[in-house]
Formats: sequence, C-alpha cells, structure tokens
Amino acid sequence: MTKEELYEHPGWQWCTAEGAELHTLLLGLQTSFREKLEWLEEAETLTLRLREARENAVESRGAG
Repeated sequence: MTKEELYEHPGWQWCTAEGAELHTLLLGLQTSFREKLEWLEEAETLTLRLREARENAVESRGAG
C-alpha cells in the first residue's frame, strides 16, 4: 500500500471530527431500524450496569 493509498483510506478520514460525524451518518443510513433498537438496548444496559457499579463503589467506600 502506498502512502497516498493509506491517506485516502476512510479510516484516516474518520479520525477527524468531521469524518467521525460523516461516518456516524453513513452507519445510520446503512443500519435497519431493528439494529438501531438493539444498539440502544445494549447502550442502556451498559449505562445501567455502570451506574450500579458506581453506586456499589460509593457504598463500599462509605462502609470501609
């Protein structure tokens, strides 16, 4: 792979703020409604687990 080919690769373009925004929009166009719902459910589950872990850490510091 040449230097020019490397710099033209979308991965490099997506590393900028503008490129990341465009990549997010592209993914939104390529995913189905069902896939988006699944992603949101996974994100919600992660958020709830992080909140629970944070609360447990606060409680354990207070008890210790």
